[in-house]
Amino acid sequence: MLKALLTAALVALVTADSIPDFVAPGTCAKVANQNNFDLHRYAGRWYQVQIIDIPYQPYTRCIHSDYDYSDSVNGFRVTTAGFSPNNEYIRLQGKIYPTKDFPPAHMLVDFPSAFAAPYEVIETDYDSYSCVYSCIGTDNYKSEFGFVFSRTPQNSASAISRCASVFRRNGVDFSLFSAVPHTSECVYRA
Repeated sequence: MLKALLTAALVALVTADSIPDFVAPGTCAKVANQNNFDLHRYAGRWYQVQIIDIPYQPYTRCIHSDYDYSDSVNGFRVTTAGFSPNNEYIRLQGKIYPTKDFPPAHMLVDFPSAFAAPYEVIETDYDSYSCVYSCIGTDNYKSEFGFVFSRTPQNSASAISRCASVFRRNGVDFSLFSAVPHTSECVYRA
């Protein structure tokens, strides 16, 4: 059912009068997921340090998320925040959780302001980096996003280096990623 819902959403986008910029010809990469994924160890604060740009994401800098594990959703209640291009501090809340259709590292993003999307943890050490892939594809079109998360915004070079290698190994073009600015002006209060 999840796959049908995601496919229907992408088909609606592709068949609209104009194709959105984030939909491109091609197929989603077949990425490996983290073995023996531990939801409890994944909980906590993560900072987006590199991403494939998401045009409908309202923030562009200082992006950080708090993942609070919840038994009731068998996943996370997530609060993500950052600054918009207009310097407005924006905070959104949603859920990220595994489904019975996939292994635990292949979760679903469920935020009120966006359509449901996959959240695949390709690799993480839980303490310093997480490489996450999200892609919906149908009829040789894809809507592809990737994230490099770090536990700290300042010392993220090792996370970026590690995830660059992981994404390339899994067939994801790392040249599509761009840096998420984390400057002294950032406020982290998700």
